[in-house]
Amino acid sequence: MQLKNDYYTYRVTWSAEDSEYLGVCVEFPSLSWLSATPEAALKGIRHIVAEVIEDMQENGEVIPQPIAKKNYSGKFMVRVPPEVHRNLAIQAAEAGISINRLVSSRLSQ
Repeated sequence: MQLKNDYYTYRVTWSAEDSEYLGVCVEFPSLSWLSATPEAALKGIRHIVAEVIEDMQENGEVIPQPIAKKNYSGKFMVRVPPEVHRNLAIQAAEAGISINRLVSSRLSQ
């Protein structure tokens, strides 16, 4: 089985522990697929995700929305110790930019 519009986030990495390629799907963290080639690992995880979605649909379960289809505001709050906040404020002031711009540039690296 294959999903018609598959917008899920997949990743294939080498598993030294298993000596095979490991395919995973971010939206379904409990699923994985091992295979001898990266292509087969991707095909395997996509197949198992499609099967799980079909099963979830049959049982009336809520299916995870693909990250690629979600809307993001561009805002999120991060709590840091006061000393870190102060240090960031000093660095931003010295650079002549806002803390937001300083932190945003560092996160995007």
